[in-house]
Formats: sequence, C-alpha cells, structure tokens
Amino acid sequence: MSDHVNQLVSHLFRQEAGKMAAVLARMTGLQHLNVAEDIVQDTLLQAMNVWKLKGIPENPSAWLYTVAKRKAIDVIRQRNSHTHIEKELAQAFKSEWTLAPAINHLFFEHEIEDSQLRMMFACCHPAIPYESQIALILKTLCGLSISEIAHSFIATEETIAKRLYRAREKIRDEGIELETLPKILTNRKDTVLHTLYLLFSEGYNSTHPDTLIRHDLCEEAMRLCLLLTKNKLTDSPDANALLALMCFQASRAEARLNEHGNIVLLHEQNRTQWNKALIEKGYEFLDKSSEGNELSEYHLEAAIAATHAQAAAFEETDWVRIVSLYEMLLSLKPDPIIELNLAIACGHAQSPEAGLKKLQAILGLEQNSIYHAALGDFHAQLKQHEAAHQHYQKALSLTYLKAEQALLQTKMNRLEFT
Repeated sequence: MSDHVNQLVSHLFRQEAGKMAAVLARMTGLQHLNVAEDIVQDTLLQAMNVWKLKGIPENPSAWLYTVAKRKAIDVIRQRNSHTHIEKELAQAFKSEWTLAPAINHLFFEHEIEDSQLRMMFACCHPAIPYESQIALILKTLCGLSISEIAHSFIATEETIAKRLYRAREKIRDEGIELETLPKILTNRKDTVLHTLYLLFSEGYNSTHPDTLIRHDLCEEAMRLCLLLTKNKLTDSPDANALLALMCFQASRAEARLNEHGNIVLLHEQNRTQWNKALIEKGYEFLDKSSEGNELSEYHLEAAIAATHAQAAAFEETDWVRIVSLYEMLLSLKPDPIIELNLAIACGHAQSPEAGLKKLQAILGLEQNSIYHAALGDFHAQLKQHEAAHQHYQKALSLTYLKAEQALLQTKMNRLEFT
C-alpha cells in the first residue's frame, strides 16, 4: 500500500504539479511563485501521509486541487501585504470548505489550461534572462526538480538554482504577472515557440552524455505546444506546424535506439516501429498549419519530417523534395547546421561527390562532430577510407555523447572490412 501510494503521488506530481502551480500563481500573484510551488509540495506531502492512513480517494487529482485551494486561501488570508487580493476574494474566505465562484472558476479545466498558457508566456518575458526561460518552464510547468533540470542540460544544480533565482528576481523587480493572453501574444509568441522547440530538441537529441533521448522532455514540449493549439488566441499556423514537427519526430523515437541503447541510423531503422498514430497526428496538425499565408521555419521542418514519414523504405525517400525544402529553409534562416543537412540531402539526391563538395564549402562547423561524421560517411561511400577514418576520428574527439562515440567507433571498424 505504501509503495503504491508513493508511486501514485510521484505520477501525480509529474502530471499535476505544473497545472497546480500555474493556477495557484494566479491566486497568490506571480511575484510569489515560490509560495505557489511550496503549496504544491505541501499538498503532495500531505497526500502521501493521508492516503497511507485513510486510503487513496476516488478522485486523487480532485483531492489535490481541493487541498491546494484551501492552503492557498490560508496563505492569502495571512498575508497583510495582499489586502487588495483579500478584498477581491473576500467572499471566498467565508469558508475554506465551501469556496466561492471567485476561486472555484480558476480550477475549471479551461481555466487551468489558460493559467498554464499565461505562465508559459510569463516565463518567456523579455526581462527574464534567456537561459533562465527554459529552466523556469521546466520547473514551474513541467514539475521537474532542480536536479532533473541540471541532469538534462549538463549543468550543476547550483547553476540551475542560480538561473531560477535570477528569473524570480526579474519577476519581482519587473512586477511581471500572469497577464491575459491578448496583451502578451504579439511580442512573445515567437519566443514561446522557440523555447518549446529547444525543449523538444533537448529531449529528442539530448546533450546528456548517457541519455540520447529524454522522452519526458519531448512529451512536456508536446503537451505545452498542444495547449497553444487548443486555445483560439494561440492556435496559430506556426504553432500547429511546430506540433506537427514534434509528432513526426517523436514517431521515430523507439526506432532510433536498439536494445543495447546504440544509435540506429535512419537508413537502418525498422519503419514498422514508427508510431503510426503520431504520424497521423503530424499530418493533421500540418494540414491545420497550412491555413493562412504564413510560412515559418517550423512549416518547412515539419514538411521535411513528413517526407521521411511518407517513405515506406529509406530508398523510397523523395530526396529531391527534401533538398528543395532545405533550400527554402536556408533562405528563410541562414544557418550552418541547415547547410549541413542540405549537403547530406544533396549527397542522397545526387551523389556522394555532390554531398562532399557541399560539405567542404561550409564554414563554421570545424568543431562540430556531426559535420566531421558526415564528411567521413561520404568519404567512406567513395572508398576513400583514410580520409573517412580521419574525419571519424576527429568527430570522436569532439563528442562526449557515449551513443555517438559508440556509433563512430563502429563506423571506423567497418572501414577495415570494406
């Protein structure tokens, strides 16, 4: 019973903590975000203790929200500096057992989602240091601990704690609050989308040396992006395109690693392992993203991912289309990594020589392991084994990711037998 309660509370913490913190922050004020987070922690601890004695309630989530509401009202009631909130919610304080609509409406499902959206946009306030924005979203909306965030981004817990402290300082100093969406959409939507893109990317291609894929980060990025598409104020073409991209990419997650945790490259993946339901969702959101005249980088990346999803086998991939899409993406967003992907696509669409030539013309990736691995691949295809080995060795020296190191070592070993 005790273990079952612990597991349930841990699961609920991951599922509900961010939602609870967002709603409570609307009650206590965002400048007292730490108070909201403390209430969430206290509520979950109380659940663990009470449920072990009295059993798990019929609706555990509702129990958590009820207890959290009571605790929040107690905090507000005791805080002399928030008399304006006390006046606004005066009716709600008549009884902590029968809450007035002024409080209750905040815990309706649509209001919980609205609170999360407001929190997302607040975390991406331009006054908050950029490196702190993702940490703040992970802590407040995704329920990750400081140690988990540090683990995800190869940082010390002290570093993450400092980032969060700086973010909260800015919230206090700038008087940042959970504003209504129409006030903050125009100048912050791009930042929110980019932050979710980075969050998903960190999950899909983790920078942690021991973990290539962080499924929890991917899922949280997708959950938050889905919230954007469900609200009519934030349901924009680029938000749908980003969610489509996430669906297509996530559909391949299970096929990217073998049973030993080693990387399985795209041309070797078992496509029957690709998640068909996620691919269908990807098409659905991509269709929605085409409404209107907007063409964002997310549209083009999603279209590239969709082209891969359409191919029943690697050999059937429409590489000419992918080259065209990468060329459009490069014109929209000049970046050496996009040049790298374009060169690789050209190598498949045209010839290894064409791909190698394009790779060699790229500047700024001399210290990038993927770049040297790609050079090694084309040299290997051209039977230029010495050059291939040199680039694989260089790539090996530039990566600390164990899965990448194992893959490069395998490629070097293959050279000896071809």
